This record gives sequence, C-alpha cells and structure tokens, in this order.
Amino acid sequence: MEVKTETIWLVVGFVGQGMFFMRFLLQWLSSEAKGRSVIPVTFWYFSFAGGLTLLAYAIYRKDPVFIIGQSTGAFIYARNLQLIARERRTAAAIAAAENKSAGSPGE
Repeated sequence: MEVKTETIWLVVGFVGQGMFFMRFLLQWLSSEAKGRSVIPVTFWYFSFAGGLTLLAYAIYRKDPVFIIGQSTGAFIYARNLQLIARERRTAAAIAAAENKSAGSPGE
C-alpha cells in the first residue's frame, strides 16, 4: 500500500497538535495537583517539539502566517528551556558549594 505525501503531512500536523494539547493537559494536571497555577518543564518541551513539528507542517503547506507564528514560538520555547537549564546549573553549583563549605574541617 502506497502512503501519499499528503497523508504523511496530515499525520505530522496532527502529531504537532497532539503535542500542543499535551502541554496544556500536563499544565492543568500539575496545577490541580498543587492547588495553584504551575508550569512544569515538560510544558516547554512539548511546546518546543510541537512548535517545530507544526513549523515543518506550515512550511510544507507554504502558509506564511503559520510559519511566522510557529518559528517565533519555537524560539521562545527554546529560550525558556535554556533559562531553566541555566537556573538548574546555578542552583546545583550553589548547593555543591554549600555542601563543600559545610563539610570543611575547622568549623
């Protein structure tokens, strides 16, 4: 059975939309579990993956409005992941320094 290019791209589009749906579902479930509004890191991973997938779909469709929207969104999602990674590295370095100083002889 031959799969048509159009069918493959429809699947790509639906997968991208599915990832976008998952980010909101996870955000909602996390917020409900904590009793306050939270944005888990997985929200940004699903945003980035869904954005790139939908960007590929938009490029295939040659839709300039969709292309611009998804490309700027992907940049923002990537930047948020970068900021989160930086914050985690800084927190780990501070914790390591505190552990080292707490274990120093003579205190």
